[in-house]
Amino acid sequence: MEERAAAEKAGRSSGEAILDHPLVITDKTFVETVKRYPVVVVDCWAPWCGPCRMIAPVIDELAQKYAGRVVFGKLNVDENPRTATEYAIMAIPTLFIFKGGEPVDVIQGALPKPYLEAKIKEWL
Repeated sequence: MEERAAAEKAGRSSGEAILDHPLVITDKTFVETVKRYPVVVVDCWAPWCGPCRMIAPVIDELAQKYAGRVVFGKLNVDENPRTATEYAIMAIPTLFIFKGGEPVDVIQGALPKPYLEAKIKEWL
């Protein structure tokens, strides 16, 4: 019963799976993803980016910790230039926080987990 209430609070039907890992987001799925869930954190990264690789495990941990409340996604900027250009991503890693389909916060750089978590909590 608690899981169903949490699912409804998160804007999901009770039949939809709780996401405990980052989704792969592409130019084609970006808009649908940020509008589908109440709070979405998009990690904009590239495979050659050392700091991006450093925060990847942190993003995975946060996705598990906030499963059912926040959806995390990963957007490879090299493979998805349209979205990277539209959001003027000039440095990576860049994390966007979306609430209700709209960008509400931007975090640039490989910042410590407590900082990232505090920023995410602001939008819950």
